[in-house]
Amino acid sequence: MVHGETLAGERVDALLEAVPARDRETRPEALARAERQRRRWATQIVVADELAHRACAERGLTPPARAEPHALAVEEADVADLGSIVAVVLAYSPAARALLTHLTDEQDLPEAAVQDYYDRNRDRFLTQDALRRGVDPFGGFGGAAPVDFLPYADVREGIAQGLRQAAGRRAFFTWLDRARAGVVYAVGHEHPGDPSHPDHEHRH
Repeated sequence: MVHGETLAGERVDALLEAVPARDRETRPEALARAERQRRRWATQIVVADELAHRACAERGLTPPARAEPHALAVEEADVADLGSIVAVVLAYSPAARALLTHLTDEQDLPEAAVQDYYDRNRDRFLTQDALRRGVDPFGGFGGAAPVDFLPYADVREGIAQGLRQAAGRRAFFTWLDRARAGVVYAVGHEHPGDPSHPDHEHRH
């Protein structure tokens, strides 16, 4: 139930059919457990797609077409940065991607925050010449001169983009946590990491 409305189980079934199982269990009890977890995982993806679609409409965005079940390609770096479920949601759901873009664009990034990042992370802005010369980015920059650092004006836009993306992702996580509070899961469709079911697991 998504905010009091039934979400059809057929949408979960369609995603499971489109995405092949990664587990190669052969023992019947292990295979059954893996399939239970796969259904719970797929439920999270379908629910998040539905929530994102509704959130786009509520914000006056033109909701993208609903996600069609398909095999997913997810970068390992995205899994590490976002967690497995959010990374897959963004790969699967056009509405989730549209919402993330909207939330990212909404972020107000003061100039002072960009300058502060540059000042606190000077090791990231050493020039290649300085590194080749042996300037140690982790040892206090011994022997470095001002010319050995990329100018703030040259890197400002990249810093701002990275900070805005990080803030947008945090806003997306906050939105998803709050939105899922209005979801009631049928038995067998709980979150894979929900400790209320006996074979839960939480992994990234």
